Amino acid sequence: MHRYKGRRAVVVGGTHGIGLATAEALIAGGAEVLVTGNNQENVRSAAEKLGVRGRALRSDVSSLTDIAALAREVRSTLEVIDLLFVNAGVAELTPFHEVTPESYDRHFAVNTRGAFFVVQALAPLVRDGGAIVLTSSVADTGGEPGMAVYSATKAALVSFASTFAAELLPRRIRVNCVSPGFIDTPTKGTVGLSAEERASFAALGDAVTPMRRNGTSDEVARAVLFLAFDATFTTGAKLAVDGGLGQRLGAAVAKEGA
Repeated sequence: MHRYKGRRAVVVGGTHGIGLATAEALIAGGAEVLVTGNNQENVRSAAEKLGVRGRALRSDVSSLTDIAALAREVRSTLEVIDLLFVNAGVAELTPFHEVTPESYDRHFAVNTRGAFFVVQALAPLVRDGGAIVLTSSVADTGGEPGMAVYSATKAALVSFASTFAAELLPRRIRVNCVSPGFIDTPTKGTVGLSAEERASFAALGDAVTPMRRNGTSDEVARAVLFLAFDATFTTGAKLAVDGGLGQRLGAAVAKEGA
């Protein structure tokens, strides 16, 4: 019930889906949590759900001004934190020959540049011996049609995490990535999809994932909290939460079903 009592955390991209599930689990365990999001309605809704030990702040991860304001807010309200979970991201599935410069820049501004400067700004506020977790993706390796830019941003994020882990070793701050596959979230991790398209995307996840289902936000949240508080001899690592998809277990499943 109180395994996180006295802990303080920031979840960037924490107003819905995986981020909100992680924040709710932390608060249920007794922690204080500040979450951020760029949609004011989602921020308001998250603040109501999180209750008195939660705070929600509208903050655009692609804005250096907003990142600086976030650092000031964290310093004034939480002072120091035990966990920084960087979960904000954008995904637009487009064949590479249709990618516009605006879409390209938007992906890198949020997924890569934003994550980098959030860590740069908030790492000084992470307690020595604390943890940083970044959300990557099963698509950060290999090649999937329509994911050229998104995949590249997530691959860069994994590379950043390795360097963050090395540079923060003197402070005993562990830095790791969680790598989700198809997860049942309100947006399915993509923008601009209709309800029918989201349903089709979920059905695709059921079909191609070796465990034959989409994961849940709670399952990813448990992996995040494992990396944050239990995996005390793990840094610079990537933990897959993808039902075996990234491990290419599909052939084994097909053979079993034959």
